[in-house]
Amino acid sequence: MKPIVAVVGRPNVGKSTLVNRLAQTSDAIVHESRGVTRDRSYHTADWNGREFTIVDTGGIEPLKSDDVFATSIRDQALAAAEEAAVILFVVDGRTGVTEEDESVARMLKRCDKPVFLLVNKLDNPDRENDSIWEFYSLGIGEPTPLSALHGHGTGDLLDDIVALLPEEEDEVADEFPDALNVAIIGRPNAGKSSLFNRILGADRSIVSNIAGTTRDAIDTVVERNGKHYRMVDTAGIRKKSTVYENIEYYSMVRGLRAIDRADVALLVVDASVGVTEQDQKVMGLA
Repeated sequence: MKPIVAVVGRPNVGKSTLVNRLAQTSDAIVHESRGVTRDRSYHTADWNGREFTIVDTGGIEPLKSDDVFATSIRDQALAAAEEAAVILFVVDGRTGVTEEDESVARMLKRCDKPVFLLVNKLDNPDRENDSIWEFYSLGIGEPTPLSALHGHGTGDLLDDIVALLPEEEDEVADEFPDALNVAIIGRPNAGKSSLFNRILGADRSIVSNIAGTTRDAIDTVVERNGKHYRMVDTAGIRKKSTVYENIEYYSMVRGLRAIDRADVALLVVDASVGVTEQDQKVMGLA
């Protein structure tokens, strides 16, 4: 099993941009609005021949009684930190230290893991590095300036990460090459994530009664009776006329890609509503 590196922080500090930079991919959805990443998403990275898994997490915000996502997102980030060998704590060098940063720092101090404090968005290192000193107040350690957008400082960061990673456990090449790929599809709010979590026996995907809470396609391998199944919980596929956000569009595209690589697709229909025209269209995609 590859060692895991978790990326955590408050919303909109550039976590997904950093994940894409380190993994040299564009799998993690990146957008200027807050809260784009909600579930944990896993990405493979390779640096100088050393492979590891990067976990992108949702932005951690102060818990509020009227926020249906805050607790679930915090739990997902905590779970990622618990399973990680190394934690990357991302902050915004342009904004400076916030109460949200301080809250995340307090949470991470309870984790007995190496933590890198990364001061992101310093796109001109010659002019902006003076702003990093206030981040010492978080008590996490020495702040590291970088620009995930332009790649400044990421090479040295990867060197430091790899130096701290434990040796890999024995693993099968390509993890589970014979696993049956199963995509869980349907329109938004049909109960896909609830079915996904029931099959897994764990709250792997955030469940809420608000449509559109799963934005990334999430892969998890489960074993039943000696056989492996790769389950993919996808974003709900909406009518084109209702896809008014770029974020929703990218999630829909990723869901369609999950269908393309699936061996079996499970169409989830809301029994209280019945089969709708949109359900029939989703069925036609599988």
